[in-house]
Amino acid sequence: MIATLDFDNACPQAAVPMQDEFQRWIECAQQQADVATKPVNIGIRIVDEIESAQLNRDYRGKDYATNVLSFNSDLPESLLNELDEIPLGDLAICAPVVQREAVEQGKTLNAHWTHMVVHGVLHLNGFDHENDDDAERMEALEKAILATLGIADPYLDIAVQQ
Repeated sequence: MIATLDFDNACPQAAVPMQDEFQRWIECAQQQADVATKPVNIGIRIVDEIESAQLNRDYRGKDYATNVLSFNSDLPESLLNELDEIPLGDLAICAPVVQREAVEQGKTLNAHWTHMVVHGVLHLNGFDHENDDDAERMEALEKAILATLGIADPYLDIAVQQ
C-alpha cells in the first residue's frame, strides 16, 4: 500500500532516524496490517517532553510525556469515499522518551524507534490494546511487522526485565 508521509522534527537536537526510515516503517506496517483500500497519508511530528506532556494532558488527561500518541483523522465515511488518498491521522513521537526507554529496556535506539512507529501506525488503523484479546492481536501483528524489518520481539525484553 502506498503511503505518503508529512514529517516534522520539532526536536532537531535529538538522535532521530532519517525521514526515509519512517517512510519504510510506515509502508511495511500498512502492508502487513492490510486494512487500507486506498493510499494513505500519515503525519509524524517528533516532539520534546514538554510538547508530549501537553498533548497527553490535553487529549488523554494524563500529565506526563509519553513515547507515542496517535490522532486519527476521524473524517466521515462519505468524505473518505470521495478522496483518492485517506488521511489516516498523525503521530506525535517524543524523542527523549524513546531514547530513555531504549536504554532502560536494553534495546537499540533504531529498534525502539521502529517499534514506536509501527505501534502508532497500527493505532491509526484502528488497533488498540484496551483489553487482553485486543492487546494480544495488536502485539502479534507488531511482532510480525517488526520481524519483517529485522527487529526482535520488543515485548520479550520487557517481560524478562519485570
